[in-house]
Amino acid sequence: MQLNLKGKRVLVTGGSRGIGFACAVGFAQEGAVVTIVGSSAESVEIAVRRLEQSGAQVHGLVLNLDQRSDQQKLAEHMADIDVLVNNAGAIPGGGLEALTDEEWRRAWDLKVLGYVDATRSVLPLMMKRKHGVIINVIGIAGVSPRYDYICGSAGNAALIAFTQAAGAEAAKHGVRVLGVNPGATETDRVMTLYKARAKQHFGDEARWEELLDGLPFGRLAKPEEIADVVVFLASERASYLSGLVLDADGGARFNRG
Repeated sequence: MQLNLKGKRVLVTGGSRGIGFACAVGFAQEGAVVTIVGSSAESVEIAVRRLEQSGAQVHGLVLNLDQRSDQQKLAEHMADIDVLVNNAGAIPGGGLEALTDEEWRRAWDLKVLGYVDATRSVLPLMMKRKHGVIINVIGIAGVSPRYDYICGSAGNAALIAFTQAAGAEAAKHGVRVLGVNPGATETDRVMTLYKARAKQHFGDEARWEELLDGLPFGRLAKPEEIADVVVFLASERASYLSGLVLDADGGARFNRG
């Protein structure tokens, strides 16, 4: 299947590892020119080097997107991009009593307001030239909320509504805005979240693996499986889709009994 992404300029936030890096790899394999944004100079350098070794055209940016100044710097690099993948975010697990005010606000500054600010920077430019795609990697907790992930559930729900509303308006101007809700995916961050849940449920974070029982297909999703969905949605093969937020959790939210 030809996705016609060769030469497209793609920017991926949180692109140095996990789902973000898998997205960068997927776009690079389709011939896109990829810019990876990450908060760690070391991880960005390693990710860029890995992609360059495969012959990809790739650039790296080191920015802390929970800081307003770096969000503004990011805007300077998005004037001519064809695809924006909002993926940066690490909302901690736990109930209301587990998070401080500072932790809650920092998490939303990075993911919720980070996605909103990046979209506000680039969407008017895309609509003016009547071309472009924005993909928000959100999370299944937005439609399947949990008390032991209440900060992330509420933030993801906000981003789902934001994506749907922006996608409906953008389509009038030839631009598409979509979202993907990954379920539990094989990343370092999932281990951190499951440890927080284990502490909430069992009082012992070391028992986090017990929470993996009953997952769809008997396993976590692979980052590459989520990335394949993102790359397809960004392609011309999905040209009539906008405002859609696709749940990619293997059907887990319909099997909670």
